[in-house]
Formats: sequence, structure tokens, C-alpha cells
Amino acid sequence: MNGVITPRSANVVGLGLIGGSIALALREKGWQVSGEDLDPAVTTAAVERGVISTGGLSATAAVTFVAVPVQSVPQQVRRALTETLGIVTDVGSVKGSICAQCTDPRFIGGHPMAGSELDGLDGADATLFHGAIWVLTPAPGSPDLVFTALTQIISELGADVVALDPQRHDEVVAVISHVPHLTAATLMGLAADRGEEHAALLRLAAGGFRDMTRIASGRAEIWLDICEENRSAILHGLGGLIDGLGEIREIVKSGDRAGLLSRLNRAREARTNLPGRVTDPTTLAEFRIPIPDRPGAAAEVFTLAAELGVNIANFEVVHMAEANRGVVVVLVDADATELFRGGLMARGFRPSVVALA
Repeated sequence: MNGVITPRSANVVGLGLIGGSIALALREKGWQVSGEDLDPAVTTAAVERGVISTGGLSATAAVTFVAVPVQSVPQQVRRALTETLGIVTDVGSVKGSICAQCTDPRFIGGHPMAGSELDGLDGADATLFHGAIWVLTPAPGSPDLVFTALTQIISELGADVVALDPQRHDEVVAVISHVPHLTAATLMGLAADRGEEHAALLRLAAGGFRDMTRIASGRAEIWLDICEENRSAILHGLGGLIDGLGEIREIVKSGDRAGLLSRLNRAREARTNLPGRVTDPTTLAEFRIPIPDRPGAAAEVFTLAAELGVNIANFEVVHMAEANRGVVVVLVDADATELFRGGLMARGFRPSVVALA
């Protein structure tokens, strides 16, 4: 395909909650956004509301976001790779099957960990990704220029990028997203069944119960594809949950107060220690990392951070020369400095570190 990529131009395929929010966020940052939805009426509405600039796909767009149900992603990714010149990514919550089918170096799988109780284009929100984790699943040889360009675009939307292997992503997301959704749906079903017997039950269902089952209000249809595409990891996660509930059941049944207290305290401590977003710059350290001349080196920095549990608070490329060489600057929690430095050096990187305090 002939042509020159148009800077700060994007396509969005699929204009539901996530696709519409990506389009709105890009538009607010001054991007030209073309887009389309399977339903022509949604495309028309998106143009009328200013969510996208024009309908259809721009062949010279710098990036195309594919935001369709996961089983439709490979087909739409291949189409975007054929019809456009720029980077292509997706937003599906299952990555292994998609990345196995889409191996073009211009494609990097993605998954923004963000959502809303609202649905469709009406729920689109330009701030949806502010402070959210956006997972990228680059292949081992993903070009550094492609990975760094996509990372910078996503960072512009307000999200924090984490890089994971596609299969590792699916295993993790099964535990933190897919299994919790199925659990919430099951709890909600239990309450609904009991509610028919006791009319007051659902009126009393508030506080923690509403918080725990809130995700069950999402669109049911998308979970059919997710459960099919990530069946193995979901079954493994459900098995662990069922085993854990069985153990809790026996602890409660036996009146083991010490055992129950231990389990609850362990859960409380783990919940308290969930990593949060860094806001105080004095708690950060700046790493300057020369990128070696090998494919996928930039993505390795992010993958290593995810493996070590190191939060990357900011990322930029301050120098990019020929042969995919560059210097990446990342900000990480200062207390993780030695861990991250050691991991980088073990991978062949030679970082320099400056504390910002």
C-alpha cells in the first residue's frame, strides 16, 4: 500500500463503550479520528456527536484500535493491517488466541483494564482510562519503534502501560477479572432466587453486596466469547475458588475460630497491600535505559517490570536513532530501585538511576 502515515490520526473499529471512549479521549487530545461500527446507525451517531471525525477507516492513520468482541478481533486486525499503514492494536480481554493468529510486526495486542456500568456509545467517556492499567502483549520480536509509539499513545490517554506475555495475561486476567465476574453473577443469581422467597432480601442488599456484585451488571453477551476463548485459564481459576470456598466452608462448619481469623487477616493484609498509583514525585527514581540493538528490547523493560511487580509511573523516549536504538526514561517507585536495576542488568541492560527526592 502506498502513502505516508498522517501524524496524530487514528481509526477505531467498534464504537461501543471502550471504542467510543478511546475515540473521545483521542479527539480531546487533538487527534483526527475515523471510525466505524457494525451498526451503521452507531457510526452515524458517533459522527453527529463528535466522537469521531469521519466514518470509515483512514488508510494513512498512525494507529488503528480494534474494539470488537474477542472472536471477531483477528478478522478485523487482519483487515486493518491490509487496509491501513500504521500500528494496529486491539482491546480484547483475551490475548493468547488473538496474538497467536495475528503475528504481523505492526500488531501488538492490548487490553485496557477499565469499564463502566454504562453501555455502548452512550457510556463513552474520555476520562475512562485515567489512572487505569492498559496491558500490552508484544511478541518477543516486536519492533521497538512500534512498541514505544503505541505506549506513548496509550499514555496520552492517561493510562499506565504494563507489558505481559499473552498467555500470562490470560492467566492473570482470569483470576482478577473473569472469575470475579462469574462469581458476582452467581452471587446475584443466589440473591435473586432467595429474593423470590423473601421479598425484603433484595431491598436489604446494599453496601458490600452491591459493591461485590456491581460487575454483574455488564453486558452478558461479551462473556460468551470470553469464556470460550479463555476457557482453560477460567476453569483453573474457578477450580481454585471452589477449593478455597470448600476450605472456608469446613473452617466455618467446624467452628475453627483461629483458622477463620487467620484466613480473614491474610485476605485483609493482601487487600491493603494492593499496589496503588504513585502520586508523590519524591518517592520516584528515574531510570535511563539505553536500548540494545535487538528486536523487542523496549518491550522487555515493561515485561520485566510486570514480572518483578515494579510500577512504571511514567515512560518516554528521549532519543531514538537509527537501527531501533534509543534511550528510554522510566520513573519507578524509589523503594524498587535495586530490584529493578538488578533485573535490568541481568537482562543485559545498563541503566543509570537518579533519585528524584
